[in-house]
Amino acid sequence: MKLSSIIIAKNEENNIGRCLQSQIDCVDDIIVIIDEDSADKTEEIVKSFKKVTYQKTKWLGYSKTKQYAASLTANDWVLWIDADEALTIELQKELIEFKNSTPGYNAYSIKRKAYFLGRWIKHSGWYPGRVTRLFNKKFVAFSENGVHERLVVNGESGVLKSDLEHYTDPSIHHYFEKYNRYTSLAAEELFNKQKKFSLRDITIRPVSLFIKMYLLKAGFLDGVQGFILAVFSSAYVFTKYCKLWELNRKEK
Repeated sequence: MKLSSIIIAKNEENNIGRCLQSQIDCVDDIIVIIDEDSADKTEEIVKSFKKVTYQKTKWLGYSKTKQYAASLTANDWVLWIDADEALTIELQKELIEFKNSTPGYNAYSIKRKAYFLGRWIKHSGWYPGRVTRLFNKKFVAFSENGVHERLVVNGESGVLKSDLEHYTDPSIHHYFEKYNRYTSLAAEELFNKQKKFSLRDITIRPVSLFIKMYLLKAGFLDGVQGFILAVFSSAYVFTKYCKLWELNRKEK
């Protein structure tokens, strides 16, 4: 059995090389969709790798762009990996074993560990943070979420044992570069689902999330980064619902 992978990328020159290099020995063909507005050396780096086919394409949204990438793969089994992620050596070996097996499921989840502000986050509700990323495209499709899209799987999914590395935020500046875009997309998604704003959304939800991440999920064991992550995550929820409030007001 052969395996394809899909990646979407925009201005990922700091990540894409690591991502591709980690797949060379275990993936048979790699599809990279580069946003046509990408302005750094992403395309140049992608060009330097064998087994890689790429296209520069107009942005269709996270879900539709990934679905399009999956439609271009040469094989039914597909690994979805983001440009700021990389396969560990253990996961590479496990995927090679998977290719020599008979799959019992149409999709498999993978443990993901995040590298946040110079530290691997091992608590805070972020690890093992399983994500479904290996799938048979004949039976599985992407959800229509505007942000945090996922795979829609009928029935149970299998599990892989090894970790996927996520180099999520190397700096606070990088975190807030994504912050405004993601909170807007999340608010729009809630609005489209006809969610109505409530005062508890900006008073209770953010505080509850902080308590959950930092205390209940032992974020305090992740050092200063754990505290920052809990505060930033609470602020994300606060901002998302403030933007929903704004959208609800415009509707009136």
